[in-house]
Amino acid sequence: MKLTAPFSDSNPRRCAIRDAYHADETKCVAQLLDALTVSESQQKNIRQEAVKLVQKIRERNENHGGLDAFLHEYQLSSEDGVALMCLAEALLRVPDADTADQLIQDKLSQRNWAAHLGNSESFFVNASTWGLMLTGKVISLDKAVSKNVGDYLGKLIARSGEPVIRAAVKQAMKIMGKQFVLAENIHDAIKIARAKERRGYTYSYDMLGEAARTAADAQHYLDAYHAAIEAVGVNAAAIATADPLRRPEVSVKLSALHPRYEFAQAERVMNELMPRIKTLCVAARAHGIGITIDAEESERLDPSLSVLEALSLDADLRAWNGLGFVVQAYQKRAPAVIDWLQELASKSERKLMIRLVKGAYWDREIKHAQVQGFADYPVFTRKEATDVSYLVCARKLLAHPAQFYPLFATHNALTVAAILVFTNERNDEHRGRRDFEFQCLHGMGAVLYDQVLYDQVRGGNAADAPACRIYAPVGAHKDLLAYLVRRLLENGANNSFVNRLVDKKLPLADIIQDPTRALSAHTSKPHPRIPPPPRLYPQRANSHGMNLFDSATLQHYYRAVSALRAQTWEAHPLVVTADAAAAARKTADITNPASGEKVGTVHAATARDIDTAVAAANAAAADWDDIRGAARADILDAAADLYQRQRDELLYLCSAEAGKTLPDAVAEIREAVDFLRYYAHRARRDFADARTLHGATGELNQWS
Repeated sequence: MKLTAPFSDSNPRRCAIRDAYHADETKCVAQLLDALTVSESQQKNIRQEAVKLVQKIRERNENHGGLDAFLHEYQLSSEDGVALMCLAEALLRVPDADTADQLIQDKLSQRNWAAHLGNSESFFVNASTWGLMLTGKVISLDKAVSKNVGDYLGKLIARSGEPVIRAAVKQAMKIMGKQFVLAENIHDAIKIARAKERRGYTYSYDMLGEAARTAADAQHYLDAYHAAIEAVGVNAAAIATADPLRRPEVSVKLSALHPRYEFAQAERVMNELMPRIKTLCVAARAHGIGITIDAEESERLDPSLSVLEALSLDADLRAWNGLGFVVQAYQKRAPAVIDWLQELASKSERKLMIRLVKGAYWDREIKHAQVQGFADYPVFTRKEATDVSYLVCARKLLAHPAQFYPLFATHNALTVAAILVFTNERNDEHRGRRDFEFQCLHGMGAVLYDQVLYDQVRGGNAADAPACRIYAPVGAHKDLLAYLVRRLLENGANNSFVNRLVDKKLPLADIIQDPTRALSAHTSKPHPRIPPPPRLYPQRANSHGMNLFDSATLQHYYRAVSALRAQTWEAHPLVVTADAAAAARKTADITNPASGEKVGTVHAATARDIDTAVAAANAAAADWDDIRGAARADILDAAADLYQRQRDELLYLCSAEAGKTLPDAVAEIREAVDFLRYYAHRARRDFADARTLHGATGELNQWS
């Protein structure tokens, strides 16, 4: 068994990142509010700048890109929005026509799409609504049961129309996908991008691919990245500047380059993945463009930092300022990550491109922490906390111009206004700087940055206009699913700024709220409707999980295992006869099925031992029958607590004796604890119900 935790590092700043993984949210928020020093004049200027941006966007009365309006009309907080979300997510995976027809009928025919018609000024939204209406009506005709000619004709239309409907709905999903995906291949993407580039934008190309499942997948994505770097690099040769910070770049997901890009596979990641990502970096450097390591789920942050560190210190990549990394502000670790990145940039004598985002995996992070029984969430439960964290991180990035080229990725006008004020105000230490840029998603938020660039160019300050980069996914329709669903979840919520921006019924005061004041109003507490994982169930405690993606947790466990392996383990019958028959007990060595290593010795019970145990159980039966439900529940809870106190010992024995993997061993112990606590709760509840039924002083039977 490996006794060294993956990605272990004694660096104080790296340790600070790990300490913040599941830190107490109230303390984290208090630290953020203390760190965000914004003067009253700055707050006033930020608000004025944000109001000006929103007013001008609304005055221009634009379409808002079509999809912004669509997401507002069909919000994910509505039943219709959920129906469309389910349809979009499922249709891309349905393998056969019959299932697709049933899915369309289930999701479309029962909804009142007509209620949405005319609510939006967007042609895209109204055209989509007409299509949904017609589809629903044609499908519903098939349900009519009558013998007249009209009904038969309706049924005929419905039957012959189902393949057409299926194709139309899938095409609608493709149209929606095109709102998010620039093109199906990198060459077409570069051509399409030229129109925006002429308006002052530049691009970061993301080759769609969430995670490799096989070695063939990883090779496919590696080839796609190489092709993208070659195409983008050749195209960038015509750009006057040779600075990779001002040229188009390629975003890379490390999980796409290795099928086992996992925290527990530290050795394989460094030995097998590192050469792959390095070849991409070497190719990008040769073309004078950049590469940004994209953000993924929270458990992949630690290995991503180790990969970035190795690349930063690689002698073959020295003096290249094209290496980038993404920081997610919704993670409690974000400020500590930036502190570590600043130290790494100084150590490697390079300027790192740091894309600061708010985060796109929030729903998944919350559910994952609940399922795994973690001590707390890796992300903030309040949106205002994420917004404040973003501003704190932004100030940190701007404070180190020699180490960072900040890339501020946001669709929030208030956040954009804050960055502009931070970098332009007379008394601010960052005044007049233009060594940063804004970023937006292709298909989202362009109306905001069109206005930012419009103001600068029309005001005669084109040279001072901040750079703006569009994050543009590139890939085939079959690769769209995960990205599309994430974007819909991220931007379809009713509290999304993009969603609220196009709702002209909302007053400006409701759209542009100071997140620090909103957060302070909550007294810095987590969201009350999102209890921490240990208190997930109102009736009972959740079993404690074990974060197998945290080096500190694994180091503690491996230290415990070292001591446990040195023990002499023996198993005896709990009830035995105290006579010479004990010598007749047979013994057997137990070995680890994975390594053959001896774990301990089992002393088997004799027939007399069994008779003695049965007699003892019969003698105790009467006493047990006298124990009522509440007392039995206390016993079950005590057993659950004992399991958790002895967790490390039980984990070791599950792994060593039964050959279980550590995740399986954790799951088995948690299942036992959850069962004990569940039935303890049921026992108390049934006992209370029985008391109510029979009266507080009534006689209760033994099963109560």
